Amino acid sequence: MSHTSTLTPPRRGSPHHAANFDDLPSPTCGKVLAIMELLAAHPDGISGAAAARLSGITANLVFRILKTLVAQGFCLQQPETKAYRLSSRLLELASPQVGEASLAVVAYGPLCQLRDATGETAQLVIESAGKALVLEQVRGTQPLQVCGQVGMRTPLYSSAPGKAILAWWDEPQRAAWFRSRRLKRFTAATLADRPSLLADLARSRDRGYTVDLAEGNEGIHCVAAPILDPYGQPIAAVTIMAPVSRLSDEKITTAAVACKKAAATIEATLTGRFPMA
Repeated sequence: MSHTSTLTPPRRGSPHHAANFDDLPSPTCGKVLAIMELLAAHPDGISGAAAARLSGITANLVFRILKTLVAQGFCLQQPETKAYRLSSRLLELASPQVGEASLAVVAYGPLCQLRDATGETAQLVIESAGKALVLEQVRGTQPLQVCGQVGMRTPLYSSAPGKAILAWWDEPQRAAWFRSRRLKRFTAATLADRPSLLADLARSRDRGYTVDLAEGNEGIHCVAAPILDPYGQPIAAVTIMAPVSRLSDEKITTAAVACKKAAATIEATLTGRFPMA
């Protein structure tokens, strides 16, 4: 599904407000970051002229910055509209590492196996700034698919992979997360009160997987399993998502087994790569 982006004006105090550039240790670096921030604010793309107008940076420099970002793989130019948008390169650089192993690289094969076993879209999800962030995705094989987008963020408590991370956090970390969050209801099924959510997380730990029964989006069910480090703490989660009609209650157990198998495969690959004290 495509979304129409609106042109966001510069905010005072933000890196792309022109008055701030000369106050920075490296004004040129500040301008590059300002353009990247504008690209992030317009995921459907932004023209070079609009980026120059909104940033207050000269058009000549904006176009040189954009061409450099394209050449280095941080930015893509859409052939039809000539608009620019960020690539996934920044996510790749920020991808969690375990020893010398990239989590996304290690997880890709098991994600494909999970997709093949279920026919549904499989994702690798991590926690980022208190939310669930899609780090990798393998599209399903069904004619009608439920898909997200790499880099997409969703609330931890209303998605199966997010709940897999919440459920396996230790108590102090989970309590700290609750202190800084106000639970919001997205559908009639959202667990938007703390006692209900905590009870669901406890059940999830007992059975080894989490479910999202249309708690984040109407008509969509998800199943997830955590990827744990040698100390039992969650690194990430693997999940599949499907329309309710294809992931009914009786099929959730089978899907959960497949998710747990994928998570265990990733854990086994990573086990020898953790720096141990």
